[in-house]
Amino acid sequence: MKNLMLLVCVIFLSINVNAQKKVKTYKVLAACGPCQFNESSPNGCALAIKMADKVYWVDGSTLADHGNEHATDGMCKTIRKAEVQGKITGNRIDATSFALLPEKKKK
Repeated sequence: MKNLMLLVCVIFLSINVNAQKKVKTYKVLAACGPCQFNESSPNGCALAIKMADKVYWVDGSTLADHGNEHATDGMCKTIRKAEVQGKITGNRIDATSFALLPEKKKK
């Protein structure tokens, strides 16, 4: 009986582990959609990513989450590289993680 119960638990755990969906990580360009990617937005400045020449609006993170957007290195003034995790639906990405990559220092 113990062996049967152990077998059932192992099968249940293996099915559960295989059923979990992996969230995809994308390396993208990130900036203000209207200011840097020339995309119109009814709400003005908004965070967007560009991947394979297509622009996606970001849900789950904002320009303000990444510093002053209008500073000289802000997202309205420059395009930054980022790593984003999330699900793409249409022209939006529901970001579960959004991290700007460090800028390489100029020599």
